[in-house]
Amino acid sequence: MANDERIESQINKLEEKFKNSGQDLSSYLDGLLYQKYLTYWDYIHLDTLLSIQVPRTHFPDEEIFIMYHQITELYFKLILHEQKQIVDDRSQDLAFFIEKIRRINSYFKALISSFSIMIRGMEREQFLRYRMALLPASGFQSAQYRMIEIYATPLENLVHQSERDSFSKENNIEELFEHIYWKKGATDLSTGEKTLTLKQFEFRYTPRLLRISNQVKSSTIYHKYLQLPKKLRENEELISALKDMDMNANVNWPLMHMGSAYRYLAKENKEVEATGGTNWKDFLPPSFQKIIFFPTLYSEEELDNWGKQWVDHIFNPENRK
Repeated sequence: MANDERIESQINKLEEKFKNSGQDLSSYLDGLLYQKYLTYWDYIHLDTLLSIQVPRTHFPDEEIFIMYHQITELYFKLILHEQKQIVDDRSQDLAFFIEKIRRINSYFKALISSFSIMIRGMEREQFLRYRMALLPASGFQSAQYRMIEIYATPLENLVHQSERDSFSKENNIEELFEHIYWKKGATDLSTGEKTLTLKQFEFRYTPRLLRISNQVKSSTIYHKYLQLPKKLRENEELISALKDMDMNANVNWPLMHMGSAYRYLAKENKEVEATGGTNWKDFLPPSFQKIIFFPTLYSEEELDNWGKQWVDHIFNPENRK
């Protein structure tokens, strides 16, 4: 096709595209003519992005702390982007399912491998000082991570382990949400009452989290897996990808936080409370919580030994330097 013919063909396609918009093609071409050239820095809002690190103290390492948490939240958004596509999909296409779970795992692996920035990348003395200016804020208050859990599995799988046997899918969403595991991790260590950290979080995000929980009540990623035809449910690639997601989200990611907590909060036999008063020694260990997104994929032995890796990880001297 000659160049003129190709241009004419493209113009015809544009006319077809815009014919129902209430404007003729000429108006859109005028807009294209007057539009400024796009630049990289404008497209990704680079100046804005680089301006939102606002330390509250003069300690240099606080800026590292801020940036790493902002990067983490962007990765959480990438994970949610893939989860929402799985939840909304009606095709039961196996290749689509596997690809989305693999993408989720790639984001988790990037987060896990980068966590050395938190474990080794800041001076402990600086951290212990500037953290006091952050109270009662806490990484516990990451709403996006709670959304990741809610999109992944039914709420009954997120009820605290000590109460899980008392609840099932027959309970309503509000009852299940009230007993979700992470609420027990934000209790005052001396009184057992809710910390301000938890009260702030509940006030800001409970309506949104309940709305999402109701929206995906029968369409979480685990539901999507169980709804597949039996032959597809037995696909080894899919099972392996889902198990990797479980391990990344519920064992490897918490283990990274345990390593960081022990480095900064439990060194030289001097234990320090986490920001916001969260009970990190009971809240973070995966073997204590036993949060498992896809429980039917595992044997009884695997379920019993879930998260036991944290013991070896934490008590390895190399991880506490």
